[in-house]
This record gives sequence, structure tokens and C-alpha cells, in this order.
Amino acid sequence: MSTLIQKIHHVAYRCHDALETARWYEKHLDMKLILSIAEDAVPSTGEADPYMHIFLDAGMGNVLAFFELPTCPTMGRDPNTPAWTQHLALQVESMDVLMAAKARLEAAGIEVIGPTDHALFQSIYFFDPNGHRLELAANTGSPKMLEALDKVKWDMLEEWAQTKRAPKHAAWMHDGRYKEMFK
Repeated sequence: MSTLIQKIHHVAYRCHDALETARWYEKHLDMKLILSIAEDAVPSTGEADPYMHIFLDAGMGNVLAFFELPTCPTMGRDPNTPAWTQHLALQVESMDVLMAAKARLEAAGIEVIGPTDHALFQSIYFFDPNGHRLELAANTGSPKMLEALDKVKWDMLEEWAQTKRAPKHAAWMHDGRYKEMFK
């Protein structure tokens, strides 16, 4: 049986300034601008709403896109959702690459949180010039960790659905026990 979805074609966010955004992603994350599209009307709805739509290469066929919408009110964010929640996580090759990226971002004056140890991966967090939270993640987990998480995923979700309290099935991920459990 084949799956319906082959991969994510692109993910699109709004930006304040398409040129600034394209330059920022190229400078700080080496993501090249691959396509720019501008229209005076939205193709899917026919609405008169001029926009610039840019597409950036996020590696391995992944594409990150942005819309600049100059005639719309200034973009905001959901005031009921904490800033840490909505983010885009991008994978890097290794911890060395992650730490080099952190140093590069900080040298450019960008505030970076982390690395944060999530057992399966380590991450750094920062914001782009549009206020979007970004995460760079380097995988550090093992197949045994993934197997342990796979065994409890539905039990955890069912418990959460009933209690709305964090199940403890995988507490080892953030309390440090994984270092001994998965030697």
C-alpha cells in the first residue's frame, strides 16, 4: 500500500520584507533563493491582493517559502500561543555543524538558546527577522531510543487525551536517564 503524501512540497510563512528575508536566510543558514513569484491577485481565490512569494532551498528537496503581503495589516502572532510553540525545525548534519552554526549566528548578533538536549537530538533556537522561531537540530539518538518511544507512543497519547497531564513513559528523554539506559 502506498501512502498518499510523498513529501512536503513547501511550507509557507508570512514575512515583513521578502528581499530582507531571502538575504537573511542565505547569509545565516546558507539557504539559496530558488524562485520568486509575484502576482496582483491570488490564483486560488481570484482576490485582488498583490504579493511576493519567495522559495528557499532547505536541502534534500525541501523548500521553505514566504509571502510578503504589503496591502494587508502588519502580521502578528496568536497571543494565546507561547512564542516557543510554533517553530520550524531544520536538521543539520552533526553536533559540530550545530555548534558552528550557533557561533556564526551569535557572531552576527543573533540571540541563540541552547544547545538543548532532547536525547534523540540536540537543538539551538533563535528567531528570524520576521519573528518566526527557528530550531536547528542535530540527531544524537539511537535506534534503541526510537524503538522505546515507538512502543509507548499510543499509550502516551491515550493517557494525555484522558488526563491532559504529561505521561511519564518517556521522561527519560529530558531527565538524563537515557545516558545510562541506552549505553
